[in-house]
Amino acid sequence: MKSETKSGKPDPRNQRYENKNGKTEARSATYREVNAGHRTSYTELPASNPATHAPFPFTAIVGQEKMKKALLLNMINPKIGGVLIKGEKGTAKSTMVRALSEVFPDREVVELPIGATEDKVSGTLDIEHAIKHGEKKFEPGVLARADKHILYVDEVNLLEDHIVDLLLDVAAMGVNVVEREGISHAHPSRFVLIGTMNPEEGDLRPQLLDRFGLTADVSGEQSIELRTEIIKRRLAFEADAEAFARQFEPQQKELAEQVRKARELLPDVAIDEKLYELIAYISTTLGVDGHRADIIMVKTAVTLTAWHGRKDVDTDGIYEAAELVLPHRMRRLPFDESEFCAEKLKAIIEQKEVPNNQGLRRGLS
Repeated sequence: MKSETKSGKPDPRNQRYENKNGKTEARSATYREVNAGHRTSYTELPASNPATHAPFPFTAIVGQEKMKKALLLNMINPKIGGVLIKGEKGTAKSTMVRALSEVFPDREVVELPIGATEDKVSGTLDIEHAIKHGEKKFEPGVLARADKHILYVDEVNLLEDHIVDLLLDVAAMGVNVVEREGISHAHPSRFVLIGTMNPEEGDLRPQLLDRFGLTADVSGEQSIELRTEIIKRRLAFEADAEAFARQFEPQQKELAEQVRKARELLPDVAIDEKLYELIAYISTTLGVDGHRADIIMVKTAVTLTAWHGRKDVDTDGIYEAAELVLPHRMRRLPFDESEFCAEKLKAIIEQKEVPNNQGLRRGLS
């Protein structure tokens, strides 16, 4: 029995055609069903939709500059400690993370499924094999695959706390240790940890928030011009992803080269020891707990200076770093939803007079 549409015409999705070898095959094109009142029509899409295979180009993403900066800084200097991206749905969080591998082909984006168990994450030891053969047999997990790459966790706030703890511990140490029944196995696992989340679905515990080096809060663009450009680019990408990506190849190569130069410059960047005092003053004035923020602020300021092609960190670099390092570390009272205040940060920096280029220290990345 032939499949037909409501209009009585043959369903084009089931049509067959004659290929170049003279053989009859099922049509490989896919169709989008369009319902208009009582009528149903089908619009043919490309036979192989490239959008399902190629990520959206990083440099084609409109706006979200703070998120881009946080990600790129971690590509330059993984010692910063990763980034947590928080924002409402539909703000290109996942799109931007997955696009990194196109700019940096040497860095694969390894995704951690939400339902992953601890064994799947850290790997397992085959005890039965050890007993029978007297040797260890280790089955690698996600942490082994992520070594020297990017470990991406979407909806990180929905992961079990002990899994998040495990990820952050390994990210900090660079080594994953698996122990079972008195047998242990260790392997290197150095990666850039990137987490994305929608705060509407719940937040992370403050202890876990503090372990992410940087944070970027994102929201939908409010500019009509930018929103219009987002629509145009997304539709162009869905129509022909490969052609769309080719348009941005020069920008992709330029960005990769800029990051490469920043990596090379990083060991030569110097910071005046007086700026340590400014960083400590900022943290104490804003009520930041612990000392991790201070250390990461130094690393971030040094990396930002290399990114801008300079060799000496200044107060502008400290301010720019603080905007990424401090928002998720601010001490809050219960039910306090106050946000990080950039103007207050500026005022603090202006109050603290810092002499420049005295007691310079280099290679602190």
